[in-house]
Amino acid sequence: TLSVFTVTSKSMTVQWSGHSGASSYKITATPKNSPERPVFAQFSGNTVMGSVNSLSPNTVYTMQLEAMDPDVPTIDQAYSKNSDSITVEFAQVSGATSYILRAESKTGDFFFETPAAQSPGTVVGLQPYTDYTLSVMSVNSGGRSQPSYPIEARTVVAPKMNTSSPSNDSILVTWPPVEHAIRYTLIMIREGSSTRLIVNTTDTKVTFDNLDPGISYCIKGMAWDAEGRIGDDLTVCQITIAVYWMTVQGANSYLVLASNGQNCNTSDSYCFISPQECGQNHSVTVTAYNNAGPSSPSQSVGYITPCPPENIWVEEPTAGNCSVVWEEVPLVEYYVAFIKRDDGTEKSCNTTKTTCQFFCMCGYTYLTSVFPYNQAGTSLFADVRNYTTPCCPQDVTVNLVSTETLEVMWSPVKGAELYETTAAQTNSVLHCNDTSPVCALSDLTCNSLYSVTVTPCSELRGCNHTCTPHRQETPCAPEILNMTQTTNSTYKVLISTPNSPNTNYTISATGRYDRHTCQSRNNSCELTQLPCGTIYEVTAVASTAVGKSLPGYSKTLE
Repeated sequence: TLSVFTVTSKSMTVQWSGHSGASSYKITATPKNSPERPVFAQFSGNTVMGSVNSLSPNTVYTMQLEAMDPDVPTIDQAYSKNSDSITVEFAQVSGATSYILRAESKTGDFFFETPAAQSPGTVVGLQPYTDYTLSVMSVNSGGRSQPSYPIEARTVVAPKMNTSSPSNDSILVTWPPVEHAIRYTLIMIREGSSTRLIVNTTDTKVTFDNLDPGISYCIKGMAWDAEGRIGDDLTVCQITIAVYWMTVQGANSYLVLASNGQNCNTSDSYCFISPQECGQNHSVTVTAYNNAGPSSPSQSVGYITPCPPENIWVEEPTAGNCSVVWEEVPLVEYYVAFIKRDDGTEKSCNTTKTTCQFFCMCGYTYLTSVFPYNQAGTSLFADVRNYTTPCCPQDVTVNLVSTETLEVMWSPVKGAELYETTAAQTNSVLHCNDTSPVCALSDLTCNSLYSVTVTPCSELRGCNHTCTPHRQETPCAPEILNMTQTTNSTYKVLISTPNSPNTNYTISATGRYDRHTCQSRNNSCELTQLPCGTIYEVTAVASTAVGKSLPGYSKTLE
């Protein structure tokens, strides 16, 4: 049941009795004289009172209350590319502001829910090679829907690799056996080169030999399960530090000793020691040996392995034109930046600067990492930063819902967690900052052209300020100035004309059983065939190329 609580000139507050099955309530206010222009508001399922705003003064409205429940989404597919996560793609539903992904283990000992702004969403914290039942629920201000029809998916398997350099031209990669893995794929990438060496094996170790000394190599490791699915793209880098010296007469061998206690023996004029923690200042000395014993140590030479940049971020000055940027690291000769898109596309660049440009499509997630290099080599690890550009809504509609209010609506877009709506003619005042794909711009000036922009934002990655604005005029509602009787059944109605030229005005006289109208492009028109003894509510509406205004104040004619 519904009842009116209080009324102002521009709003109406109603109260109602709740319904146990409703997750939200929708109130629709429909003007009696213009039923094609309803105004609505939505409230949560535990609310029993609410207001509808942006109404026109001196207007009769029909108030309707509906008990709502969010639409249930449908899962398209679920897949796993990492051993601890499953990605779910689903059809988004209208009215949903976000979604909840639910994962349950088939054994019943695991239950987890995680929010998702849009499709696809990813559930993390899972176990490798484990079956899970997944479902999706839509969410709005009224609550959550029922779970979707469930779908089953299994996480993939993953190796945990360790690397070492047993000689100056080889790298040994080992990993513990992975349960349920039938084979492994390793991909090795040489520093500064795009050439890849791919090795498939069923063993748990691989030796890469005939390598160049003192060069960094990065190895990606993946495992295959019996279903033919490949899992995890784990990367480790291995480098050895090269120490060179001039040979001396009478020496049979040399011992290189690092300040941290590591050493190497050789009869050549160089050898390799494993690198230390980044940023640590170390030194090495060389001692010559022959049958008579050791020489005095050489003068020590210092080296510092570089640390990765602590602060990495992505900038996007124009749509699709991104740059990964980082803070300068001391004692670095050059940097190698890696950019990987979530669909597997990769890019890398060598630079002496602190930035690297790349093309970025909206809605995709980009994983960026930066490795610094100097004469001591590179850091063995790098922090990974993700970046997603929210897509601009492409189906923005701007509708006039009152003389001073525009309703802006759009469909949710990939990568956006909330939306900001502004109008340039209001000094870009932020009218809406919400997860809902709808915004009402009020307190506007009629007979004006507004440029409205919807900006998608991500709380972690900022806003996309490259979206195209949308233009909308706001026609003024005409005012009835005077009504003069000219014959027994004809009245001449005089109105104001606040809009630009080429505006049509429609005057309507609405009675209990009939309705009479007349149209004009100037400030007057005649209502004819009005039977005597009848009461009418007379209103005027302006029509322009962009649509109709709301009716002006009504006047009674008897």
